[in-house]
Amino acid sequence: MGLNKSKNLEGMKKFDVDLEFGKGWEKHIDEVFSGATKCEVKTERDKWAKTGNICIEVESYGKPSGLTSTEAEVWVHNLVKDDELCCSLMFNTNKLRRVMEEMKPFTVMGGDNNASKLYLVNIEKLLHAVSLS
Repeated sequence: MGLNKSKNLEGMKKFDVDLEFGKGWEKHIDEVFSGATKCEVKTERDKWAKTGNICIEVESYGKPSGLTSTEAEVWVHNLVKDDELCCSLMFNTNKLRRVMEEMKPFTVMGGDNNASKLYLVNIEKLLHAVSLS
C-alpha cells in the first residue's frame, strides 16, 4: 500500500482525487516559475500595508498599458514592506480584467510625471470579488 495507510476505501478515493488536483496545480506553478507561462509582475511598496489598497496601471501617457495591454496569462502583484516580500497575489489576467470591469474601481493618476492612470483597489474587496466571479 502507498503512503496512505488508511483502510477506509472512500477516504482513499478522495485522497487520489485530491492528489491529482494538487498535482495539476503544482504543474501550473512550475510553469509560472519556469517561464513557460507568461507573467506580468508588479510590485507594491509599503503604502499598501497602511491603506489596504494596491494600484493597478491601465494607461500611461494616454495609451493602454499594464492590465489593459499585457499579453501575459498571469498577473502577479508582489506586496513588499520594509524591502521584504510579504506575499504575492497571482491572478488569471483575463479574470482580473473582468473583475476590474465589474468593480469599477476609483482611478488616480500616478507614476512618472503623474502620467499613468491607475485603479486604486482595496485588496480585501478584490480578493472577495475574484472569489465570486
